Amino acid sequence: MPMLPDDFQPAFGLSNGHAQTFFAALRRRPERPPLTRRRFDTPDGDFVDVDVLESQPGRPTVLLLHGLEGSSAAGYVSEVLRLLSARRWNAWALNFRGCSGEPNRALAAYCSGDTRDLSFLVERLPSPRFAIGFSLGASVLLNGLARLAVPLDAAVAVSPPFELALSARAIDARGDFGPVYLRHFLPSLKRKGVAVARRFPKALDAAAIERVRTIRDFDHHLTAPAFGYASAEDYYAQCSSGPQLGRVRAPTLLITAEDDAIAPARALPPSVADNPALHVLRTRHGGHVGFVSGSVARPGWWAEQRAVDWLAARAG
Repeated sequence: MPMLPDDFQPAFGLSNGHAQTFFAALRRRPERPPLTRRRFDTPDGDFVDVDVLESQPGRPTVLLLHGLEGSSAAGYVSEVLRLLSARRWNAWALNFRGCSGEPNRALAAYCSGDTRDLSFLVERLPSPRFAIGFSLGASVLLNGLARLAVPLDAAVAVSPPFELALSARAIDARGDFGPVYLRHFLPSLKRKGVAVARRFPKALDAAAIERVRTIRDFDHHLTAPAFGYASAEDYYAQCSSGPQLGRVRAPTLLITAEDDAIAPARALPPSVADNPALHVLRTRHGGHVGFVSGSVARPGWWAEQRAVDWLAARAG
């Protein structure tokens, strides 16, 4: 396992992990290159919407996977699209089911271990094939690389949650900044969940979802039954990417911060040292999908740049 040096320098005043996370979420609004939306019908009768960056034929194509309740319009996805456009690379920015502005048709939308659409799209991705996943999207990516050996030439996982139970507890925590994270994620999850439960009343309990007050309970009453897990704890145990990392064979860069409140680097299992396919960039600062460099007035988005540069090195 190659360990890359920590050369991330946080912007002055943003050395705190929460500050990195919140500033990036609010301030990162890069100009997006022109994209074309494509709808793919999936084998299970559902669909996924993908925003495609078409640059130069024959150049690498990068599949982009967003985080929980994000979309292809997320700031970090837009920044990567901008960087790839400058290199004349191509990209497919996936909107997970239910995240493109239109409800999906099937019961199950998406979760950290749901590799259906990753596998489906990678098979259709023009070569050379790369992928970058953020947060939940990084978990999906790592699960696909480990469990399915999806045929990617290289991949990058930014702020992946190695232990889902740990991440759920961090968001649900009553102290510190837990309530802030919870208010960011839970309302839209519940709104979508109640709508799905009303469409599938035999599979889901809409009243129970309406009473949900934590991510754990949401996963217990919706994610677990929708995807066939016995409980939230069963879902967390089976879909956490950390225990699967030893099975990854494609060259993969893990970018993880020690001060990430949601997916801390300390959850990275020691066994990764035995896998030469994994390249680990563990930083002291950065927060969760933050990694703001430069200055507050002129911020730089370090993780996105490092991810693209690392893939470019793999492409030669």
